[in-house]
Amino acid sequence: MSDLATEHSAGSTGGRAQGGGSLRIDGVSKQFGGLKVFHDISFEVPPGGIVGVIGPNGAGKTTLINVICGMLTASSGRILLGDRELSGQPFHTVSSLGVVRSFQQTNTFRSATVEENLFRAQRFSGDKGSALRLDRLVEEFGLARHLKEASDKLPYGLQKMLGLIMVLMARPRFLLLDEPAAGLERRERTQVDRFVEHARTLLGCGILIVEHDMDLVRRLCPHCLVLESGRLLAEGPPADVLSRRDVIDAYLGTSEE
Repeated sequence: MSDLATEHSAGSTGGRAQGGGSLRIDGVSKQFGGLKVFHDISFEVPPGGIVGVIGPNGAGKTTLINVICGMLTASSGRILLGDRELSGQPFHTVSSLGVVRSFQQTNTFRSATVEENLFRAQRFSGDKGSALRLDRLVEEFGLARHLKEASDKLPYGLQKMLGLIMVLMARPRFLLLDEPAAGLERRERTQVDRFVEHARTLLGCGILIVEHDMDLVRRLCPHCLVLESGRLLAEGPPADVLSRRDVIDAYLGTSEE
């Protein structure tokens, strides 16, 4: 695995992750015909910052990620990376500029070995091996002893971590994580914490996390947003947001529950 890429010192940033500018969502709305998914959403993810997005099923969280990353086009509003307009740009262009998403489900080349998955991700990302070394991540997340195994033979938790490590091959400036803890056993979910820390330490990523695990949001996100019925219901530190009665009623159930 040492030939995947050269060593990258802890605490530094490399490749495309360097450079200033926040990821800004400015008055963005999305509708399909007459169905409004969300309306007039604005927030900012600073470089190296972490923002959480929570809300009930159907609130538009995954659609929001799809709009930001270019898989869907916003009906109105602007998405900017620093001073560069991302609105209307296709998925591959947005990714090439450094805004990269993960998926809720495992996202690997299922019949390929773990090692081949990593090399494919490296090759497809255009990374020639000069910016990032993933040996220690592969070791830390328990994949080193499975390098020659097909990825679809791995336990679900290892498949999930492999998919997340592959995303880092794109050297994102901003990483959009769509329910990274989904399907993981509770004891496995702290791996997401470590992955996020590696993404920030190795690449200086700003990170947007859509998640239902409230403990994970409290641990990782100094700032979070609540989407409900297509609108931004609340935002702020998780401790403040999750204690609000309207958030409790909309997302967590009644206060008595």
